[in-house]
Amino acid sequence: MKTYHRTLSGAALALALWAGLAWSPAQAHGDQDHAKSAGPVHKEQKDWGIAGEARDARRTIEVAMGDDMRFAPSAIKVRQGETVRFVIRNRGQLMHEFVIGTEQANAEHAALMVKFPDMEHDEPYMAHVAPGKRSDMVWTFNRPGTFQFACLIAGHYQSGMVGTIEVTSR
Repeated sequence: MKTYHRTLSGAALALALWAGLAWSPAQAHGDQDHAKSAGPVHKEQKDWGIAGEARDARRTIEVAMGDDMRFAPSAIKVRQGETVRFVIRNRGQLMHEFVIGTEQANAEHAALMVKFPDMEHDEPYMAHVAPGKRSDMVWTFNRPGTFQFACLIAGHYQSGMVGTIEVTSR
């Protein structure tokens, strides 16, 4: 039995690492707020852009999310090279999140969240917002394309809690 659990745990860890995610059973994802780390933001180029500097943001976009499993607005347009400050407000009674990514990356991450709801992650393109709270995110969209923002908490993504970001070339 111990070998089975070790193999299963090893497979879960390998899957999480393969997806570029960190997993820890020590923290529950559910209704806990994920505080942003106090240190500098880790800037890693993603297909959908890179973490931005607040001083470079020329536009603020407010996004509301609620227990109806919807975002308002559900579609956003930005220009390639634009740095945007998102002000994300949770108007619901449940924990929600705002995660920017490609459709494929978000779908894969959402599937992992169903299997491992206690996954811990803190990336600059993710904002976990407790009920009645807000979170700010600054992101630079340096690649054109159509991307997603979504709530990847188990069941939320599957209920349609997804929006689009269209990044147009200059």
